Amino acid sequence: MGDQLVVLAIKSTFFEFLSDNHQQRSINEIIEKLTSVLKRELCINDAVFYSYNKQIDYLTPFMKDNGYPVKAVPHDLQYGKLYFFEEQAFIPIIQNDTLHGLVELKGLNISEFSSTTLDEVVKSCSSFFAHSLNLVQISLNEQKFKQLYRLTEKFHSFMNKDDVLYELVTALQSMFFEYNFYLFLSHDHENHVDLPIKDLGFDHQDGNEMAMEAFVTGNVQRSFDKKNRQTIVYTPLKGKQGVYGVLQVVANHGLQFDDENVNFVAMLANAAGTALENAQLYEQSKRLIKDLQLINETSHRLNKNLRLTDTMTYMSSRILDSFNADEVGFFYINHNGSIQIFPGSTNFFNTDEVKQYIQYVREKIEKDLEGLFIGDITTYIKDSPYSSVMAVPMVQSENLKGFALVLHKDAYHFSFDMFKLLQSLIHHSTLALTNSLLREELETLVKTDHLTQLFSRNYFNDFIESSMQKDRQGTFVLIDIDNFKKINDTYGHQIGDEVLVQVANIIKNNIRENDIGARWGGEELAVYLPQVDLASGISVAERIVKRVRENTSPMITISCGVSYWNVENDKNFHRLFSRADKALYVAKNEGKNQVIVQQ
Repeated sequence: MGDQLVVLAIKSTFFEFLSDNHQQRSINEIIEKLTSVLKRELCINDAVFYSYNKQIDYLTPFMKDNGYPVKAVPHDLQYGKLYFFEEQAFIPIIQNDTLHGLVELKGLNISEFSSTTLDEVVKSCSSFFAHSLNLVQISLNEQKFKQLYRLTEKFHSFMNKDDVLYELVTALQSMFFEYNFYLFLSHDHENHVDLPIKDLGFDHQDGNEMAMEAFVTGNVQRSFDKKNRQTIVYTPLKGKQGVYGVLQVVANHGLQFDDENVNFVAMLANAAGTALENAQLYEQSKRLIKDLQLINETSHRLNKNLRLTDTMTYMSSRILDSFNADEVGFFYINHNGSIQIFPGSTNFFNTDEVKQYIQYVREKIEKDLEGLFIGDITTYIKDSPYSSVMAVPMVQSENLKGFALVLHKDAYHFSFDMFKLLQSLIHHSTLALTNSLLREELETLVKTDHLTQLFSRNYFNDFIESSMQKDRQGTFVLIDIDNFKKINDTYGHQIGDEVLVQVANIIKNNIRENDIGARWGGEELAVYLPQVDLASGISVAERIVKRVRENTSPMITISCGVSYWNVENDKNFHRLFSRADKALYVAKNEGKNQVIVQQ
């Protein structure tokens, strides 16, 4: 009678559990119920459930630590019959000739129960597990396909890749809380949300080899880690045009990941892959529009005939902003082959460190007029403070005119798309930059004396007249080289030219940046000092006379005539020159090598 009560109690408890439709059950809860009922009703020390893992053909303890060993599958199991091994009794959980697992009954006293009772208990356990599993499966399938439809719809509403991945992992983790989920993505993915991301590479750590296999082939890959009793599945995130990552599913504690669940996760991963592809295409289209806007805006700006400094400063600021670069430099190759740094280049390009970059880039570019895209230049330039390098040549009529160089401290900072954009930007800008440079060179030729590199007389006159319109005073110094004809006759015209250059350089070294020196004509030179009073102007003239006498070879002297104007006096350029010319005439007649002032 006692035996029958035990069977009734077990069946009754199982029936109540199955009849409660208001609560969704999990595999964990089913196994917990099964083992706890057996432990209580059979009065045993413990009941341990071993799941049958078809992948390895072994029985692994369900949700138990490593103190419970993996067991080989017995070949003499019978439905409804206890199995005995090493003095321990096991209940086979079999349904339709399918083995689900074994329940080890620790401390069972077989003599207390009849064989009929134990057979009934065994059958009840198999029946309970099968019905419970069926209910769970029906419920899960219904939920899964509702989720699949809902998530697919939601995925395609996102235009951001991170949003798609976050929704995928969150949904899977809520549906399969027994498993762990990770994402293998390429290193160029910028993760802005808290996602379990691993870098996808060719190393053999963290499952990378299997993940790469899934990524390359586009097929699901499986493995089993016997040591950690983990079933691991790698599912590619596949779109129509390619694979965008790999979803890793880890089932711990010997949990199975059956074909049905694998197929469902694969369908969800494919939906996410298509959504990722759409999001990526959307981002690419936005980036392309932004790139075209950058090129269009830059081209319009360059075609406004700006000063070279303004043009290059604008270019530098746009590249720094668009490529998140640390340094930007522009270089022009002069007619003599020397490198000229364009204005607008960042400060780094005024240091000695930049020479190694310029030399390396120039050698590479001159060979084939192609650009350089280097993820880590420290392989070629040791102890380089900058690792990422992009260099694009400025080519006009198949001739190398110069190049642009963009740097960043971090290795592999720039993407290849950035490099292609920089190429397009420089290509569209080269003509405008070259024209701007030529225009300034022409202006320089027009306003500069070729021999002395002082300003021309026309530019000098315009400068003085402009000063008389806006300033309050100014001093004019007219300079003549003493006995210049004798120098030409004695040493020749080449030495005469060298003397003129020496005097011009002394003048440039002894006036301020906002003062101006000019070649007035022949051996006559001139200096204008805006906003300088007469006494200070005389001092400058006397200093130039002294420096010329002491620092020329062959040694020469000069004579100076000085005149002055202010707002109270006559502001007329011609009379200002006339007074200086008269003062110079006096200086020449009174012994030369001196300064004379004409009030």
